Amino acid sequence: MKSSKIRSALTRWASRLVASFSVVSSALGLQFFSASLTPSLLPRPPVLQGILGGVSLIVGYAIAKTLIALWRFMQLREFGQVTARRISLALLVGMGLATALTLSRMTVWQNSIRERMQMPDVDSSYPLSVLATSIVVGIVLLLLGRAIWMMIHAFSVRLRSIMPPRVALVVSAVVLGFALLSLVNGLVVKTALRGMDEAFAAIDQATYDELLQPVDSLESGSEESLIRWSDIGKNGKVFVSDGPSRVEIEELTARPAMKPIRVYAGYNTSDSLDQRAETALEELIRVRGFERKVLVIATPTGTGWLDPSSVDPLEYLHNGNIATVSMQYSYLPSWLTIMVDPDRSRHAAKALFRHVYSHWSSLDQKTRPKLYLFGLSLGSLGSEAALDFYNLIGDPIDGAVLSGPPFPSTMWPELVRDREPGTPAWLPRFRDGELIRFMDGKESSAEEPHADWGVMRIVYLQHGSDPMVWFSPSLAWHQPAWLLGERAPDVSPYFRWFPVVTFLQVGFDVPLATSAPLGYAHNYSPSEYIDAWVEVTSPAKWTVEDTDKLKAKYADFDPSPI
Repeated sequence: MKSSKIRSALTRWASRLVASFSVVSSALGLQFFSASLTPSLLPRPPVLQGILGGVSLIVGYAIAKTLIALWRFMQLREFGQVTARRISLALLVGMGLATALTLSRMTVWQNSIRERMQMPDVDSSYPLSVLATSIVVGIVLLLLGRAIWMMIHAFSVRLRSIMPPRVALVVSAVVLGFALLSLVNGLVVKTALRGMDEAFAAIDQATYDELLQPVDSLESGSEESLIRWSDIGKNGKVFVSDGPSRVEIEELTARPAMKPIRVYAGYNTSDSLDQRAETALEELIRVRGFERKVLVIATPTGTGWLDPSSVDPLEYLHNGNIATVSMQYSYLPSWLTIMVDPDRSRHAAKALFRHVYSHWSSLDQKTRPKLYLFGLSLGSLGSEAALDFYNLIGDPIDGAVLSGPPFPSTMWPELVRDREPGTPAWLPRFRDGELIRFMDGKESSAEEPHADWGVMRIVYLQHGSDPMVWFSPSLAWHQPAWLLGERAPDVSPYFRWFPVVTFLQVGFDVPLATSAPLGYAHNYSPSEYIDAWVEVTSPAKWTVEDTDKLKAKYADFDPSPI
């Protein structure tokens, strides 16, 4: 008897739920779902594509439902019943056919990205997995939205005793909306961030048997070092311990070489960024880094990682006569650090640059090393912030290589926006190329006719398929320049811009930015870095044959970041 009552109640609830569906809202939801199946910058596994599809479906449904509610709230004229039915039927049939078509084309679209990135094709079960996941996600989000609406409605009923019904509904929506946002931000988001913070902190401070404390007194973390080995995180220890030896450099170049100098101040070296930077400078002076021919200030990614695809080949280019200094400011992945505190890398890069540059600029210009900046991802964001051209006019540095500039960057978007007419956003040309040039790993604005390099040489390395570079909130309402005209060679020709949906697609791509093969998305290859560093540093007596040998050495290199 009790079970039959429960079944009866559930049946009535389900009937009311189905009856409450808006055909127009469902049609827009299906349109959003169909658009989400089209390709974006990266290939997606079926589960993630299914989650994106379910989210897009409900976002489209919610937008239409909200617009209809506003229309009725303002008591505007509506279609007659017969006309409304005909429109609804046409919408459902049209969107049903469109959804079926997009599902049938999804494999082709996904493979169009995979072919460009030299990845294996998806199999025929891909659309079914995506559809199943989307249905589950859509139902869960729909029920959650329905529960929120029931709370808003119930609260508005209580308010009707003191205010008009329409005002009560608005007040109820605002109050409960604010309460839910506060709850999510204060409890769910902070708890999740705290958990991730603890997890990545544990990874950063984990001990690894293969990472032994250096015995060379000129290495950071040694007994003689000003930086304790225990204060350097995992990625910093890898940076200090790895890299080519003097013998390895000599074997490739057939020239006398030196052992490169690497200085790294870990996250726990000091609680203050300024003190951490000062310690890094003192360590750099101790190991005689300013006596080398080349000095690089490198800003790491969010995890404290410095890409060996860039750092290692550069040391070959200059026969080991080089010092690289860096310091850690975070242990979270770049995409997560951007969400939590995007200015952290800027503050860290400025602090380290200020200390190193102050000492460097006090040295004899004839004997001091050439000074360069390097940064990947958040490191690029930080290094870019340190490039204050106004303060460098009197005594400029020699150049910089900035790869994968993330979307919060300030200087990079201005350069792209002010590019020479006729050049694409994914490979722009800025003025005559005397100061700044762009590379994408396949082509280079440096190869075009341009003025000779000036005193300072800056190269931006960016991939057309890098979501960390191309994501922007404006994707929700504005078609980006990089999707107009000629496409980057690593971007699918089927990629189309859709309001709101493209924002969701590229947003989902961002956490996957490093999942693509080397040379695509947010993974920059040694070959690309070699070309960039040769262009920027112009190594002495370096030949095309030397470049070919160095690229061959790193052809199968795996940087393996965490």
